[in-house]
Amino acid sequence: MCVGRDSGFCRGFVAWWRIFSAFGALLMFMAVAFPCQARQIPAVEGLEALRKVFSGVADFTADISQEKRLSLMKRALTMNGTVRFRKPDLFYLELNAPYASRMVLRDNTIEQVLGTGGERNRIVLPPEQGLKRWFSRLAAPITALPEGVGVQADATGSLYTVTITPRAKGQVRELVISFLEDGTIRKLVIVERNGDRAMMTFKKVRRNVGLTDRDFRLE
Repeated sequence: MCVGRDSGFCRGFVAWWRIFSAFGALLMFMAVAFPCQARQIPAVEGLEALRKVFSGVADFTADISQEKRLSLMKRALTMNGTVRFRKPDLFYLELNAPYASRMVLRDNTIEQVLGTGGERNRIVLPPEQGLKRWFSRLAAPITALPEGVGVQADATGSLYTVTITPRAKGQVRELVISFLEDGTIRKLVIVERNGDRAMMTFKKVRRNVGLTDRDFRLE
């Protein structure tokens, strides 16, 4: 259990792996309206656009910056690092100091290491939260909205914004993903029901670079 000066870091890090365990569900489920100048489009069209851009992406790497604002803290936590993803079920996250850590998500199993040589932790998520399950659903065209969620979609030129607001009670209140027609992810926003909010920006995105198993090791 984290207490004292370490509690802010631990809460921030826990939020990180929550975000990425929900990453696959986000891609399948969510879309929210962004700026008012954006053109609203049918929700199914927005989800199908998201499916299409990911259908042409076998893997990607990117630099990221995240601003995490906790409801119980006045200041935001800012983290920087890199991510890697490979279909159908591999995701790697590395955060820079002062929040140095590494994490690998293999389908529904998370392995994480704090610091440069810290103890390794292993977390097994429910099968329905596995990446392979959600990306298998993206294999077929989307012709109807998923049950149990509210969906909105907007387009501004080549930029799409898709969000999902689950109707059932749970940790996440709203998730938003912004992406370009060429498959470049621009921004990911997650709002939790307790008021915590995380905004992640993707930079230097490189797609289909031929990532191997070695790129997803914690060693």
